[in-house]
Amino acid sequence: MTVARVVPNLECTSLEDAAAFYVDVVGLEVVMDLGWIITLADPRDPTVQLSLMTEDETGPVVPVASIEVDDVDAAFRAARDRGAEIVHGITDEAWGVRRFFVRDPGGNVVNVLAHR
Repeated sequence: MTVARVVPNLECTSLEDAAAFYVDVVGLEVVMDLGWIITLADPRDPTVQLSLMTEDETGPVVPVASIEVDDVDAAFRAARDRGAEIVHGITDEAWGVRRFFVRDPGGNVVNVLAHR
């Protein structure tokens, strides 16, 4: 399995305020805005990303990170076979990703996804 990117997800109460902070202070730019999640990236290196979330539209919690893999179904099977807690089952989302949430041994909930 190949990891394409890892993006930290920061929970916030105001997407606009949080996005403005990261634009003004460190020079990131908004590359995606779904109304409940905004992803920012470095304009010189779009693989450097940060997501801001007020909630997760279909998931039960805001995950601490999103990990994009090339085979999300294999990752799901591996997590399940390992006995990891699946917090949000594998789902095809309207915004073009297939994903699931899993709790790691430290208690962190991670969003594992692949673009469709």
